[in-house]
Amino acid sequence: MAEFLSQYHLAGVLVGLAAFLIIGLFHPLVIKGEYYFGRKCRWWFLAAGIVLLAACIAVSDIFWSSLLGVASFSCFWSIKEVDEQAERVRKGWFPANPKRK
Repeated sequence: MAEFLSQYHLAGVLVGLAAFLIIGLFHPLVIKGEYYFGRKCRWWFLAAGIVLLAACIAVSDIFWSSLLGVASFSCFWSIKEVDEQAERVRKGWFPANPKRK
């Protein structure tokens, strides 16, 4: 696969597309995480980010390392987004979980 991507110069396009999809995946993860678990899910994002960052450093292939790095920093960014999502719920922009409180 690496030869094909190099031969046709598609590695950057594929990394960009995968980054777009990874970042897009984290938006509903933050919303659902805050809805079901509250601000506690920030710790899960932190743990996942650290594991993915370690994997990013350990992997030698630049393509997979890039994707792991994007996923790792998306996890780190989600920590901040969980707090902002809690604020959006407080303002009434998103529904609060009635079973949680």
